[in-house]
Amino acid sequence: MTQTRPGQSFSLQLTPMQVAGALSGTGSETALGASSEAIDAPPELSLLLYPGEPSEMVVQIKNLERNRLELSLHVEGDFPSDWCRIGTEGSEILPGRQMDAVLYFQIAADLFEQHGVQGEEPTLKLDYQGRLVVYSIDPETGRRQVEFASFRLHLRPRSLYAKFLPAIYQELDFVGRFLKIFEQAFEPAVNSLDTLWAYLDPITAPQGLLPFLAHWVGWTPQSYLPLNRQRDLIRNAMQIYRWRGTRRGLRFYLHLATGLPLDDDLVREEDKHIGISESFHRGFIVGEARMGQDATLGGGQPYHFNVQIYVDDLERVDEQLVRSVIEQEKPAFCTYSLKVGVRQTVGAALEQVGIGSS
Repeated sequence: MTQTRPGQSFSLQLTPMQVAGALSGTGSETALGASSEAIDAPPELSLLLYPGEPSEMVVQIKNLERNRLELSLHVEGDFPSDWCRIGTEGSEILPGRQMDAVLYFQIAADLFEQHGVQGEEPTLKLDYQGRLVVYSIDPETGRRQVEFASFRLHLRPRSLYAKFLPAIYQELDFVGRFLKIFEQAFEPAVNSLDTLWAYLDPITAPQGLLPFLAHWVGWTPQSYLPLNRQRDLIRNAMQIYRWRGTRRGLRFYLHLATGLPLDDDLVREEDKHIGISESFHRGFIVGEARMGQDATLGGGQPYHFNVQIYVDDLERVDEQLVRSVIEQEKPAFCTYSLKVGVRQTVGAALEQVGIGSS
């Protein structure tokens, strides 16, 4: 819209980039049907605002004088000042030339959710009025002039259901707001179904759902462990069951419970953070045992295995936790020995044997 009159120094035109649809009523409507004072701005100068989405209104100013003009733009209205900022190409406009400016509107994405938490009004105002004030001064003659351009702002939630209607009904403001009631009632349930997989995965499930998931796979919750390790154990419970009673299963369980690496790329058990060495034999049987190979004199422990835990810091591993895991996973007829120590560097090992590192 262009506003001009005789003796005017410049013309002012506002163009909304997101025009509001067919609004119900002649005045500004608020939540729950409350009506505010009527706005004198023409309907074509109405701008639609969605939370979290930018909206723009283009301002075109043309110099009608023979001298250059210095301009200053200011926006005022009954809406929060931080909703709008002005972008200009400069502060001067040459004779007969046109300058473009933009009014950028941006509101918080959670405006509707935060209403009532910070504000004191029982209802949220949805329609606002404002105006653009343009000050001009002619540096040569000193002539000053002020022009106004009024506009409306309509705050609306983005509706998903309106797009399923014919185009003629999508433009009706009342229809969009009416469908928003059903959308807010049904969409949480729809979103829950779309993300149901996340509720059934122990890694992403809410903490309150972990006891149910643990019971689902027959796992006993271990509240003394950090939450991330509890999630890993519940998620891998079936794999732990599958390899229970084996070296692989015991190492995997200790890996999840302590956070130590598996070191599958290492061959020797002595080099791993979790080393498990076995010495299984049937013991001394007359007529079957071979001295020095599968039988020894002076005792021995049949079905015995050794567990060595090597860490950089002893406080990183709870020995009692390691023993409880071994007792739970080992076969009932087996015995074991546990050693928890600090992994020595190559330099420290050379010093122990009397060879200094260079």
